[in-house]
Amino acid sequence: MDWLLLLQIFVSVALIALVMLQSQGTGLGSSFGGSGVSYHSRKGLERYVFAATIGLIVLFTGLAVMSIML
Repeated sequence: MDWLLLLQIFVSVALIALVMLQSQGTGLGSSFGGSGVSYHSRKGLERYVFAATIGLIVLFTGLAVMSIML
């Protein structure tokens, strides 16, 4: 059971890092109704970071469910 906890901690730290990488270009002004809204397609490394974030979310959720069941 210790390996499950350690794996969950590692995945959560990696998930936090990936989310921080994605939100690097946004500012607080656009969060409160500013005109900083722009839509663009993900290209290159940004696409892989986004896909890795989704994968880690699924993995983290699975680990959380497994830790509850065990």
